[in-house]
Amino acid sequence: MTGAERFLAACRGRPVDVVPVWLMRQAGRYLPEYRVLRRRHGFLEMCKTPELAVRATLQPVERLGVDAAILFSDILVLVEAMGVAVRFEAGSGPVLEARPKDMSDIRALKVPDPPRELGFTLAALRALRGELAAGAALIGFVGLPFTLASYIVEGGKSEDFAALRAFMADSPEAFAALMDRLAEAAAAYGAAQLEAGAQALQLFDTWAGILEQAQYESSVLPYTRRIAESLARRGAPIIHFCGDCRRLLPLLATLPVDVLSIDSRVGLDEAARLAGPKFALQGNLDPRTLLAGPGEFETAVAQVLRRGAAAAGHVFNLGHGVPPQTEPERVARLVELVHRSRPHA
Repeated sequence: MTGAERFLAACRGRPVDVVPVWLMRQAGRYLPEYRVLRRRHGFLEMCKTPELAVRATLQPVERLGVDAAILFSDILVLVEAMGVAVRFEAGSGPVLEARPKDMSDIRALKVPDPPRELGFTLAALRALRGELAAGAALIGFVGLPFTLASYIVEGGKSEDFAALRAFMADSPEAFAALMDRLAEAAAAYGAAQLEAGAQALQLFDTWAGILEQAQYESSVLPYTRRIAESLARRGAPIIHFCGDCRRLLPLLATLPVDVLSIDSRVGLDEAARLAGPKFALQGNLDPRTLLAGPGEFETAVAQVLRRGAAAAGHVFNLGHGVPPQTEPERVARLVELVHRSRPHA
């Protein structure tokens, strides 16, 4: 099987020759060829320049032999296209300059037309399909409303999400309006990526795990379901990622997605039990294990593979992204170990 064939088959819970593998943040600072690009170009410049995004996307495919390429971009390019100024500062990550205070601020956020205002993403996807041909699968991605809202309301990354929690509690109508606007924009952006050539789409709700079940079910799940239902009709596998997802898994199991991407806090066998038999699972090696000694590292990889066999299908990945201090040779060894394993029956 080609990488694309085994990745797409595993997403559907179908037989594969070997377990497919790709890694979140597989294009990044641990690769010397990526660091060369970043010395010459800013992060958002790379996201918005199709030729640079294509080059960064392909680097780990060419070096590592992973089964899927994920577009080099960022979930916040959508937020910027909605009218929120975004910049990335070295050492502190994204900074968003406009924070919504009331309903008028929410109404000022526009729903972008993807071909016109996010055409750089679509151009990169079209070029990548040609470059990848029948090799690795091509994954697009979009941020889900709650995680996008967290950046907008907090003005960037947050340790405690105090501003977001206060906004949800004190301005529930404005929060709902923000989620509604973000859901409309995310659904349109995801659909455009699939039309441009993405063969699967990953939905990122990185920060949803901060919520308790009841709050997630009432304030977040309806918008995620709306997006997933819209995208599922297009026939490509849909992957849902939520950080710290364990307590939310019974609710995530109600979503019309194909794959649940699991963070490292819960074993894949337990995740399979909590989510039920209809989902393929993606994950979920602890990224810190990439920095461990060889014995500990290889034992951890084998454990994830064993636990992943409990799911309807298994796409090997990390519980989050590749740490920037990781040696490329260790990542290549990871891919080798996974491809040597016995596939899911």
